[in-house]
Amino acid sequence: MEIERINDNTVKFYISYLDVEERGFSRDEIWFNRDKSEELFWEMMDEVNEEADFVMEGPLWIQVQAMDKGLEVTVTRAQLTKDGQKLDLPDDIEERRKMFASEDAVTPEFDEFEPVFDEPDIKKLEYTFVFSEVEELLPIARRLMYVPIESAVYHFENKYYLYTSFDEILHSEEDIKNNVSIITEYLRISPVTVHRLEEYGKPIFKEDALSNVLHYFG
Repeated sequence: MEIERINDNTVKFYISYLDVEERGFSRDEIWFNRDKSEELFWEMMDEVNEEADFVMEGPLWIQVQAMDKGLEVTVTRAQLTKDGQKLDLPDDIEERRKMFASEDAVTPEFDEFEPVFDEPDIKKLEYTFVFSEVEELLPIARRLMYVPIESAVYHFENKYYLYTSFDEILHSEEDIKNNVSIITEYLRISPVTVHRLEEYGKPIFKEDALSNVLHYFG
């Protein structure tokens, strides 16, 4: 894991997916299993504290950016104003809206720090694509192997449909545009909604569709 101390209140570190797996975590776990992602986070923060002398105290803002081969995490300690109430947020984190917050005023225990991972009203962008054979998903699954995308596959009216969902915490607008562009190289966007597919279609893979396609057909 690479650690960079930005200033007195901010530290940035990069961890590769290989390092994640060597620590005993899978890629799916860190994105979709809350307990495992928190366990990994605190393990990394212990290492950051030892190597960069960065003590976790007061509210923290955590920015996570998914990259091709790993994760880049920026952690910033909030700065309280003189009245001890208002928080001065880092501009780049506020603008990108990729932050988590804790209102604890002292260094928390593990199970008291859940708010760090909570973000209310997460905006999700959903897309549905139509295709003829499940094998058509293979090149997409290979190209997006390390991208955390919620996906499902349904069979409906003699066609197959790929449902994908992106949220604004894990993906920037540019990331979403690029990923959708990759999918549309192989499939056509469909107006059929996931709600209609769930009600009238037959589920082939209800979750982790791209990973399952790669596993069973790759």
